[in-house]
Amino acid sequence: MAREEEALFSAVDALLEQVAQDVLPDPAERKRLREAAGLSQAQIAKALDARREAVGNWETGKTEPRPPKRAAYARLLEGLAERFPAPAVDVPAAIEPAVPTAFTDPAPEPVQAPAPAAPSHPAASSTKPSTSRRSAGKRATLKPAPAPVAVDGRFANGPLAVLGGDGSAYCVGGLVLDCPAKTFPALVEWALTEAKLGASRLNRNGKDADPLIVITDAAAERLGLPAVLEDRRGLRLPEDHKVVKQITKAKWKLTRRGFGPWPRIYRPAEGGKRQCVQFAILPWGALDTRSWGDTGQLSPADVAAVLGSYATRVITPRGSTAVCGLELMSALRPPTRAVKDDSGAWVSGPNPGALTEPVDPAPPEAPAEHPLVAALYPRHHVRTPDQVIDEEAYDWFRPLTDQECTQGYTHAVGIDVNMAFAAAANRLVIGTGPATHVRSPAFDPKLPGSWLVDLSHIDLDPRLPSPFTPKGTHPTGPAWYSTSTVAYAVELGHAVAPSEAYVRYENAAYFDAWYTHLRDAYMATMADLGVTTGMNEEDFLAAMARHKSIDSGQAAVLSAIKSTVKGGIGKLRERPQSIKHKFGERWPALERPTWSPHARAELIGKARTNMHRKLMAWARVGLFPVAILSDCAVYLSHGPSPLDFMPHTPDGKPLPGGFRLGVSPGMVKHEGTRDFLWLAQTIEDEQINPARHIKGDDAPDSGE
Repeated sequence: MAREEEALFSAVDALLEQVAQDVLPDPAERKRLREAAGLSQAQIAKALDARREAVGNWETGKTEPRPPKRAAYARLLEGLAERFPAPAVDVPAAIEPAVPTAFTDPAPEPVQAPAPAAPSHPAASSTKPSTSRRSAGKRATLKPAPAPVAVDGRFANGPLAVLGGDGSAYCVGGLVLDCPAKTFPALVEWALTEAKLGASRLNRNGKDADPLIVITDAAAERLGLPAVLEDRRGLRLPEDHKVVKQITKAKWKLTRRGFGPWPRIYRPAEGGKRQCVQFAILPWGALDTRSWGDTGQLSPADVAAVLGSYATRVITPRGSTAVCGLELMSALRPPTRAVKDDSGAWVSGPNPGALTEPVDPAPPEAPAEHPLVAALYPRHHVRTPDQVIDEEAYDWFRPLTDQECTQGYTHAVGIDVNMAFAAAANRLVIGTGPATHVRSPAFDPKLPGSWLVDLSHIDLDPRLPSPFTPKGTHPTGPAWYSTSTVAYAVELGHAVAPSEAYVRYENAAYFDAWYTHLRDAYMATMADLGVTTGMNEEDFLAAMARHKSIDSGQAAVLSAIKSTVKGGIGKLRERPQSIKHKFGERWPALERPTWSPHARAELIGKARTNMHRKLMAWARVGLFPVAILSDCAVYLSHGPSPLDFMPHTPDGKPLPGGFRLGVSPGMVKHEGTRDFLWLAQTIEDEQINPARHIKGDDAPDSGE
């Protein structure tokens, strides 16, 4: 009887497991729940004893989990859904997410309680809309942007449209809409009412992305815009231009930045509903060639394919890639959330773990133009290391030794760390509140901040750069360092005794979601270019040698993703942009929560020490770099390939703790090769860092 009962229970359990297979939420919701909980794909993979790539495939719908992992995954998602219910149509915050200095956002929406989700299909209208859908007459020559896995009915046509001169609006996935608008006010109305453009929020406490309309040369002429902006300094149309007058007459507004390459047109929010459209004016250089290559010169369908891929994987563009990098931080970790007050009313409250309000830096963290510096030092005073923190990327090279000159080396080979600064952001704890000044503190590696400490007693092999200074030179006395840098000194086994510090007791791993989001975008784009995880070293090098020729559109997306990382980090310490700025005056960037030179210092300090840790691993087996620039290291070699000098274990595996060839962030790729005589001349005769030109004299600095 007991055995029969046990068999019945086993059958029921199997049936329940089968039922669980049918109740998984859709892929987009799986990703939303994970990100809402602040979990990484790797954490979920570890809990389920699965591969991170498998979790990524579950979240894109490429594959489905199988028993027994499926039941456990369903249970996890069910628990997350209880804690993080699906977002309402609009739960705006009384304080808008951080705004780059280039823009002033529309007036904020009032805080509302969560509302029922909007229907997937709009209500029937008594009037026939003027917009029609059709296939592209002239198809895109580039691979179309990936369509969103789950389509929000409000944004059925994707995040953006590229407007041609004949009124054709090219969207994601090859869709073409007919746009009848011939003025900007009419175009704004069309984008907000008929076009069904936009994108769902990236965080339940954030806001949906506004529609992006990209204006081509022909469309600009049709809408009455000049081919070239006459105001090259201010980069905006004069207020008396007819287009600006049209916008004003129709009761629409422009942000403080005016009508430039990335104008935003809006009306104050009504009833919690935003009324805002972002524009990108291609003939005015909206797409910087340093980030986007020649994307701005492509056909409208191809521009839509490139920007659509970026918008789907990263964020809908609303400015330069630097602006997008900063906006992505706020979109993933909004500064505010809707909370109930004591009376039960919904109000705006700070979002835990986010940068919620502008905070002044500690004096050693402030850039030279900051009012804090002006109050402490004369205008032209050059601050010394014990007065200002100097956490920057490496720019170091050294003379060749006599032994290196006689060992028959034929080449100098550069290797470059993939997404080095993004990788450094992962699990990095930064301050989210003001700094507290303390005297003679005990160093705490878990406490982010800036520390005045003497590290000059730490001696390392002269063939290696110092991990404590950007130039790789030996410290000469007390200096300010970030927690990341001082923690590495402790890791090396040295005692530290700070004399003072500015520490942040309010802190969080703020960049985690930002890193995960950009890592996934980078990895998906690399996969489209034929470079995937799991490749052996020879196949990886071959794939990297040809990846940019596989798909020029995806190559442009890859470049933009890398620029998003680099530019977003740079924006954390944005300096005055206006020529009217006076020494000691505040500038607009200081008023946003995401202006944080402390966070930038912690991140760059971690990236530099991450690199030094791997340099040390190779130095233990006798391999020393001759030059480093940012995340590119140059080594001497008896051949042109990284495989000609990279150390391996007896069983052929990469040396533990050192650099490894591969596509993932933190791994390395081949950056370039030059002959040994060129290297010697560059170092000895020209006194130039050879890492700067390891790709070739005419190669641009990609920042990689």
